[in-house]
Amino acid sequence: MKPNISTRKIRKRKITFSLEAADAQKVDLVGEFNNWKAGAHPMKKNNTGKWVKPVTLPPGQFEYKFLVDNKWVIDPQNERKCDNCFGTQNNIVKVIQ
Repeated sequence: MKPNISTRKIRKRKITFSLEAADAQKVDLVGEFNNWKAGAHPMKKNNTGKWVKPVTLPPGQFEYKFLVDNKWVIDPQNERKCDNCFGTQNNIVKVIQ
């Protein structure tokens, strides 16, 4: 008997996160997809002062936040939020296959 191995590939999607923070010195994208590790997804500032970071994610739902100059900031462009265990909120991004 052959093992039951799925031949269907999981299609990852490129999601570009962005944040308007012209005065910030450093911005990290932090969330479930990188085990909430600061520095794992540093964002780059473009010439208009917007910070951007493209990330390739598998299908699913992920909580995230921005770490702006060592201060947690939610994504003002994303209305999808949930409460976290620290008494604040995280944003949610849903990646569809």
